[in-house]
Amino acid sequence: MNSAHSPGLQIVDAMTPAVLVLPGPVTRDEVAGLCDDVRALLESTGTGVVVVDVAAIGPPGLGAVDLLARLQLAARRARGRIRLRDPAPSLRALLDLVGLRFEVEGQTEQREPPLGVEEEVEPGEPAL
Repeated sequence: MNSAHSPGLQIVDAMTPAVLVLPGPVTRDEVAGLCDDVRALLESTGTGVVVVDVAAIGPPGLGAVDLLARLQLAARRARGRIRLRDPAPSLRALLDLVGLRFEVEGQTEQREPPLGVEEEVEPGEPAL
């Protein structure tokens, strides 16, 4: 019995987000094209997430903040989101300063503790 095997791991491919690498500082003329790229990647992969590699974006400034905000808006309009890869600490601080929150690759998600987990109490203290 012979069965045809398709190349690649389809299960992994369907769950692996696409990556958009920003090659360096981006000009205002390039922003619209990058937003189109994010929408196209979301449509083609179906994962709902595009990883944006910002390691080479250069020194953070308001141009970088504007770019990332526009990419996130484009992703949300396409029913997705972006996740940052390798942001410099200064870029993360600037994004926090202006009130923009982005998911960062490799960062654990902050959430409520699972149900049934009790907080530690001091010995002799009554449990609540």
